[in-house]
Amino acid sequence: MSRMGDVLAGFHAAWEFESDSVLIRYERGLRTPKLLSALGERRIPLSAIARVTLAPGRRGTVVLHAEPRPGADPLMEAAAGQLKEACDPYRLVLPAEQETLAEYYADELREKLTESEPGPAERFLVDAPEVPLSFKAYDGKASFDGRTVRFRWFWTGASSAKWKAGDQSFAVSELSGIEWRSPEVFEGHLRLLPRDGDGRPAQADQDPATVVFGLGYGPVHESLPFAAAVLARVRAQRPVAAVPAAPPRRDPADIAERIRHLGELHRAGLVTDEEFSVKKAELLSQL
Repeated sequence: MSRMGDVLAGFHAAWEFESDSVLIRYERGLRTPKLLSALGERRIPLSAIARVTLAPGRRGTVVLHAEPRPGADPLMEAAAGQLKEACDPYRLVLPAEQETLAEYYADELREKLTESEPGPAERFLVDAPEVPLSFKAYDGKASFDGRTVRFRWFWTGASSAKWKAGDQSFAVSELSGIEWRSPEVFEGHLRLLPRDGDGRPAQADQDPATVVFGLGYGPVHESLPFAAAVLARVRAQRPVAAVPAAPPRRDPADIAERIRHLGELHRAGLVTDEEFSVKKAELLSQL
């Protein structure tokens, strides 16, 4: 392999070649795709790379691409092929005049990869984004502390089905996986897949285990790292240690607003008398 610490700098990122990995540092400039800026820095073990290519790019550039092994990177597994080319964290775009240098590093990587295991990885080899993480979806706020995913519904976006179900908490141990649909396509969402997921609503806006994206809500650079972090913990099934905390007491004004909205739903016939009484008592108990 190249001398330890060799660096190849391109547009939006620089690759530092180590004996057993490639350290990728992404720029934080205005022209850098937001996802790459959010990732900041990633260390990619050579064992996580399937193959390396070098090809002509657009407008006088060449592209060095390290294709990850299936199952090696939680970010790419969560993305499930939905990332736009410019957001691919394994692409390094370089000026065409650096093609000879890029070919040298590509050959060095290819030679080293012959020593790696072929085929899909049995476990994630690339570190997941660090927690805690949170983002705003269209119908609620999602947060993850490494052990539990929480959805807190917004009055203005959540369906009556989600509102009736109440705010949701899902322990990592209760989940079998996640489903991320890019916010850049119609019906984008983040769906948690509980182990006992039979009978879940097919529509994302009706499923309490799903937050729905929308214009300006759940952008890729926020929701995808979140999904990757959850997926990594689910696959490992070893939730990170966290200091247990007592549930925070709710703001009385917030409780009053929720009760008022509950009354509106009740008067509109969207909530039964029994549901109204139970939910109101539940809200009052949080004071």
